[in-house]
Amino acid sequence: MTHASAPLTQAIEVLDEFGATRRIAVPAERALTVFVDKRELVTLMTLGAAPELLVLGYLRNQRLVESVDDIASVTVDWDVNAAAVKTRAGIERFDEKTAKRVVTTGCGQGTVFGDLMGELDSIRLPSADEPSARISQSALYGLLNAMRIQESTYKSAGSVHGCALFRRDELLMFVEDVGRHNAIDTIAGWMWLNDVSGGDKIFYTTGRLTSEMVIKSAQMGVPIVVSRSGITQMGHQLGVQLGLALFGRAMNKHFICYSGLARFDSQPEPARAITGAVQG
Repeated sequence: MTHASAPLTQAIEVLDEFGATRRIAVPAERALTVFVDKRELVTLMTLGAAPELLVLGYLRNQRLVESVDDIASVTVDWDVNAAAVKTRAGIERFDEKTAKRVVTTGCGQGTVFGDLMGELDSIRLPSADEPSARISQSALYGLLNAMRIQESTYKSAGSVHGCALFRRDELLMFVEDVGRHNAIDTIAGWMWLNDVSGGDKIFYTTGRLTSEMVIKSAQMGVPIVVSRSGITQMGHQLGVQLGLALFGRAMNKHFICYSGLARFDSQPEPARAITGAVQG
C-alpha cells in the first residue's frame, strides 16, 4: 500500500473588508478516481490526507469487499489523480452491486451503491448492558474537550469536516476531509486495516447525523455517535431502530441525546437560575 498523502492546505491571496490584501490558507481539494481491477468505480473529492485508507473504507462501507484480506494492493498516484485497487479474486457480481446508485447528502455529491436499508437486519451492536458499550456524561465531556484542543485544518483554514474514533475519552484516530463521508470512510479503512473492533468505541463527527452516517457508524460496529451538528428524522429513526446512542449539538458542556438513553450514564448539570423579572 502506498502512503501518498498530499498537502492539506494551499495559500491564496484575498481581499478583506478593510481593502487589505493578504494571504490565507484554504483546504486543498482534489479528485481521486478509484479503479478496481482496472475498472473505474467512482471519483471522490478529497483533501488527500490518507487516500489509501479512504479507498479501503469506501470499499468496506459500500459492502463491495468482504475482507481486507481480499485486497492485494492499493496504489495512489497524484500525478494522475487515481487510486488503483487490485483484488485477489475480483469482486463478485461487480456490475450488479454497482448498478444502483444513490446520491448522498454529503458535502459535494457522493455516491453509495446498492440498497441503503438492505442489510440493516444483519447489523449487530453490543448490548447496552456491556460497560464498554456505554458512555458517562463525564467521559462525553472529556471527548468534547479532546476535540476542542485537537490541532486541525479546520482551525487554520476552515471549510472541512472532521471525524474521530475514541475509546471513552481517549482519541485513537482523527481525520479531516472536504466531506464527512470521506472522513468516516477513512476511519473505517483504518479500523479495517488494523483489525480494530467498534464495540467499545465512540465515533465523533463535525457533520450532521443523516441516515447514511448513522448506517456507516453501525456498519463499523460503533454503538455511540457524537456530532457537533444536528440530526435528520431518518437518522434518528435508524438510531432508534439499530440501538445506537446518538448525541448532537455537542460542544463544550452542551449536548442533546437523541436516542439510546440506555447507553448513557447521565450526570445532569445543576439547573441554571433564571434571573430578571418576567414581563407580563
